[in-house]
Amino acid sequence: MPREEVVVRSQRRGAHHEQLVRKLTHAGQVGHHDPARRDAGFLRLADTNRGMSARLVLVHSPLVGPGTWELVAADLAGHGYQVSVPDLTGTVAAGPPFVPRQAEMIARSAPGQPAVLVGHSGAGPLLAAAGAVHGQVRGYVFADAGLPNPGQAWMDTVPPELADQLREMADAEGWLPPWPQWWGDEALAELIPDPEARQRFAADCPRLPLAMFEEVHPPAPQWPDAPAAYLLLSEAYQAEAATAREAGWPVTELASHHLAPVTDPGLVAGSLRDLLNRAAGARTA
Repeated sequence: MPREEVVVRSQRRGAHHEQLVRKLTHAGQVGHHDPARRDAGFLRLADTNRGMSARLVLVHSPLVGPGTWELVAADLAGHGYQVSVPDLTGTVAAGPPFVPRQAEMIARSAPGQPAVLVGHSGAGPLLAAAGAVHGQVRGYVFADAGLPNPGQAWMDTVPPELADQLREMADAEGWLPPWPQWWGDEALAELIPDPEARQRFAADCPRLPLAMFEEVHPPAPQWPDAPAAYLLLSEAYQAEAATAREAGWPVTELASHHLAPVTDPGLVAGSLRDLLNRAAGARTA
């Protein structure tokens, strides 16, 4: 799950959105797997660009909607990439088990063909399970995302007081408000200044079951089963980017923010293309 803040508010307005993202953290992303088991290579770019057999699957966090990737997907498609954006919002409403259903939905976005899975924010921890279901993943890209935490629930990876905060937000039936409401209008406006874009983003976000945060992710003994790379959008995910560097993954850093795929899709899409090129070069060098 992502690092979106529940109730803590920063007094430093200029750093408000980054402070929000820091507090409620997916802490299980570091130290629960060994990404160094795979080298820093990636699939050949010829397999991922025009005429490619591999498909880019852009996965949104279950806390938000597929519109997070819509403009990035259009940019990548315009550059000749095959792109899918699975919609995970239905899996949130369907009830447990959440992760297996989400992994299946992701895998079905590239049936019968190799894929590169690209996860933003809370989608990152899902990619190991999705890769195991798909079986033909050629690479993973984590875009300001947590890393997989097999064998753990999100609640196991954060300090107890933060887990308690989340439980207190739930109603009597175990439902949390949509993620933008955790922040408040002012905080979301700092991330997405355009009112129409902000409204579309918020309308895309579902109510969230507390049980999803309490579900244990399935084991992933083969993770990582393919090369990986990291795209850092905000300071809040520096620890994950550092883990990626230590593992020898290609890492690209942008001076941006967590919802840059919504507000600056051209920059994010271009950075993804560059990262794939770098990763391909690392393999052929």
